[in-house]
Amino acid sequence: MKSNQPAKTPWTSVGLGAAFLMATSAIGPGFLTQTTVFTSQLYGSFGFVILVSILLDIGAQLNIWRILAITGLKAQDLANSMLPGLGYVLATLIVMGGLAFNIGNMGGTGLGLNVLTGIEPAWGAVISCAIAIMVFWMKEAGKAMDTFAKLLGMLMILVTIYVSISSQPPMLTAIRQTFVPDQISTAAIITIVGGTVGGYISFAGGHRLLDAGIKGQAALPQVTRSAVTGILITSIMRYILFLASFGVVATGVLLNAKNPPADVFRIAAGNMGYYFFGLVMWSAAITSVIGSAYTSVSFLRTLHPWANRNYRGLTTAFILFSTMVFARIGQPVKVLVAVGAINGLILPIALSVMLVAAYNRRLVGTYRHPIWMTIAGWLVVALMVVLGYKTIVDTLHKL
Repeated sequence: MKSNQPAKTPWTSVGLGAAFLMATSAIGPGFLTQTTVFTSQLYGSFGFVILVSILLDIGAQLNIWRILAITGLKAQDLANSMLPGLGYVLATLIVMGGLAFNIGNMGGTGLGLNVLTGIEPAWGAVISCAIAIMVFWMKEAGKAMDTFAKLLGMLMILVTIYVSISSQPPMLTAIRQTFVPDQISTAAIITIVGGTVGGYISFAGGHRLLDAGIKGQAALPQVTRSAVTGILITSIMRYILFLASFGVVATGVLLNAKNPPADVFRIAAGNMGYYFFGLVMWSAAITSVIGSAYTSVSFLRTLHPWANRNYRGLTTAFILFSTMVFARIGQPVKVLVAVGAINGLILPIALSVMLVAAYNRRLVGTYRHPIWMTIAGWLVVALMVVLGYKTIVDTLHKL
């Protein structure tokens, strides 16, 4: 099978941009909330949840991105090629999950600007909405999106490192329990995996690479580096935030249930930490708005010519609708955690489609998918199905 991509395409431009797009799509208000909530429940054992999620995330991401690249098809077209109508089902699941997440993302932008400037959250969301829409209407929207994600992604990591150092977490305990936990939470694992590569997030970078023309067997080393880099960026941010949160809750402090990440930043670094929280929250939320809108609409573009011609308008409508819903219902913490779990249930469906496609010669030609990736992929599917079932059963018992 001939390569569709020159071997010398610079990875640091589009490849790194795709990695940051995936990472910043995952690092949103829900990411901050889930991490602090589960740390306050599991203490040092949450490090083990992060470790397991990294392995599961890489197993899922490598399979999805490589199979998209080798076929040159976006996920919905690949699914429709295997079974007519399947792509529409997958697109519906992804868009619904992306829209649910984006409502929380818009809430995060409003909260972030409220902390930084004192402006009402609803108006902060409106301002952020305008900024996000402006990025998509730029002449070179792809490059603008990549740059935006990279700059704000690095800013979030640096600021959170400062807060983590300020909180003085018990490092030996954190490291020990990362490998030998005192307790294990299946709900936390499925929620964190769902919040990292569930739903639209697992396709964000892969679709970005396809839009940039990076596909074919010669491009696979770039695709692999980009996928792993995206997971590592997300995991580094998650672990740093875990350490910051652990340093606070280890002292016996009970976090404010209405806004646990804000409490972590304020207690760890004082008033300056609270402003840092506003900066991180806004950066996380606005980049997630862009990633969610871009990926969700990318699932619609190839399903009908009208959607492809009017994708900028669809993206604008997606962001505007999310903003209006937030202004109407707000952003409850429990909803953000729940949506992560729902996206975790979408992951085994989407990944199963990709794994079956990897052995369809009509789609992949002479390409041979690595056996170890196939095994890892199906293990992720099986584990997520089992964990998802257990989480649903446990939730029903609590009702």
